[in-house]
Amino acid sequence: MNKLNTADRVRVVSALVEGNSIRATVRMTGVAKNTVAKLLVDLGKACAEYHDKHVRNVKAARIQCDEIWSFCYAKQKNVPAALQGKFAYGDVWTWTAVDANSKLIVSYMVGLRDGGYATEFIRDVASRLANRVQLTTDGHRAYLEAVEDAFGGDIDYAQLVKVYGAERPGEARYSPAVCLAANPTPICADPDRRYTSTSYIERQNLTMRMSLSRMTRLSNGFSKKVENLTHAIAIHFMHYNFCRIHQSLRVTPAMEAGLMDHVWEIDELVSLVETGRRPPL
Repeated sequence: MNKLNTADRVRVVSALVEGNSIRATVRMTGVAKNTVAKLLVDLGKACAEYHDKHVRNVKAARIQCDEIWSFCYAKQKNVPAALQGKFAYGDVWTWTAVDANSKLIVSYMVGLRDGGYATEFIRDVASRLANRVQLTTDGHRAYLEAVEDAFGGDIDYAQLVKVYGAERPGEARYSPAVCLAANPTPICADPDRRYTSTSYIERQNLTMRMSLSRMTRLSNGFSKKVENLTHAIAIHFMHYNFCRIHQSLRVTPAMEAGLMDHVWEIDELVSLVETGRRPPL
């Protein structure tokens, strides 16, 4: 099989990070579907490795965390009985943490929405921070023990507990229920009420759904394999952190956080899969 040259890889990755599906990317670039899928896997692994090694010692003041829903293979109600209860079939959640000032995605994890994944995720967040922060999450109870386990008392932690009205019937069921109240709830130490917010991480959820066809609701672009979803998310966050200029910052989140001194081009991102090549820090 012929190996893709850098220019073709750039065209493929450029299409993928702008929200195109694999099939759409094939039509746009003329590259074979299996070749696009292999590049997704190879680059996804390289991006995850780079993020793990280099997004560390982040100097942040406020961190916001959330979980975003998606599904693999089939929606939960349509999963065959033999596969019910098995991870990667049905509901899948992506845990994310953003630095409210630099907009940097500090940590992410694909898994279930339970206490075990919450603990592992918050431990990872804690391991990447260089200083004490104020943390805000939603009211998911799994965070309570997870934050205590990872930070002890060395954090200012609050939950923003939202109260929603009843879901609307008919066509309106695709619209979110009305938010009746948002109650800042201090959990640990002395969180500043003014900054008890999940607005930035919820906006990041929208960015994910717009930039990843696998996260788009009411479409057939969902992932059939959780491994491919994980690779696509790794590429998305690498592109978001290092390549994409944030409109309000006018630099990338990695530059604002002091992790990088320039905007990455797509060919620098692609170089992560080429042996011996790594963009400079």
